[in-house]
Amino acid sequence: MSNVEERLHEKAISFFKELKGTRENKIEDIFERKGLIVSDQDILVSNYSRKRPKLAFNPGALLEGKTLHVFPRLIFEYYTYVSSVGEFSVKIDDILSGSLKLPVDAKIILWPKFLWEFRGCEDPRVFKDKEGLLMLYTGYGYFLDKDKLTVDIVQALAKLDNDLSIVKRGYFRIKSTEGDYFVPRSSKDSALLKVEGDRAVMLTRPLINDIELGWRARADLNEVIINEESMEPSLCFEDWEFKVGWSTNVLKLSSNEFLVGWHGVIKEDYSYRNGLAIVDDEGRLLAVSNYLLAPKGINEEYGDRPHVIFGNGLVSYKENLVWVGGVSDYAIGFFVTELDKALERMKWVSKR
Repeated sequence: MSNVEERLHEKAISFFKELKGTRENKIEDIFERKGLIVSDQDILVSNYSRKRPKLAFNPGALLEGKTLHVFPRLIFEYYTYVSSVGEFSVKIDDILSGSLKLPVDAKIILWPKFLWEFRGCEDPRVFKDKEGLLMLYTGYGYFLDKDKLTVDIVQALAKLDNDLSIVKRGYFRIKSTEGDYFVPRSSKDSALLKVEGDRAVMLTRPLINDIELGWRARADLNEVIINEESMEPSLCFEDWEFKVGWSTNVLKLSSNEFLVGWHGVIKEDYSYRNGLAIVDDEGRLLAVSNYLLAPKGINEEYGDRPHVIFGNGLVSYKENLVWVGGVSDYAIGFFVTELDKALERMKWVSKR
């Protein structure tokens, strides 16, 4: 274990002692299902020789006016499972009324170019800034170590212009207090909370000595670096879970309150169940729910990875909260509830 990993591991253990027991193993599914987009029959890709992906799931989302931009993870391969990121747009009112017309017209905007993402660009989350979009995604690929390839998962960042063209991309490294750099064996499930120029506050989930929980941190987006001294645990898993992670982008509720989705992986059935959390502008946990969205029925429980509803888009429109989620690694679901109904189920915790 590196010095960085050892120090972060000590922080995680201390955090467990303080916050474990905050949640209960209860499901209160408050979301109404508003339809599925099932990849190969419902999506038509315009800028690639293969027009219909075999799978489309785990989408990011961004609402501009009444237009909902959806950024799905697309897979065209049976065997290598290499992912790209696409984009399509729909009317939010069509989602809420259940009258979405299919197929949707999509295009691929991000695909593997570098060794560290050779096996796929996965699970995007988007943040709108003045110059375009900032997209966090999972880079699944290789690193070269003494002429041998090792497989790693990195938290990647792409900067896009207003035409959704890629301007820059890279993956995050942790800059240690000694000045050197550390890349966890797996880092993903992140969201940008606040961006000021090239400086950002973010939520993230690195693998630290086989512990997977939610962290908060400060980052340099130009250098694509997370500062070790800024990293603090913020969301922990409970005894009935293997791990937790952040699931969605954040929504601003007030000057110092932000809503974000999270997921827990359950030991009893290996399912992904979802809840909501409120954090402050530094990512400190203020409130958290029990599970408010979980797979149910054949359409959500059965797929390439069964028993999953996973991220990555959260938007609010009028009185509605809309979770745009991947369904069992094969489809996109639209899940809707009243924002007030969700907030009523939050349990406030002591500030750290």
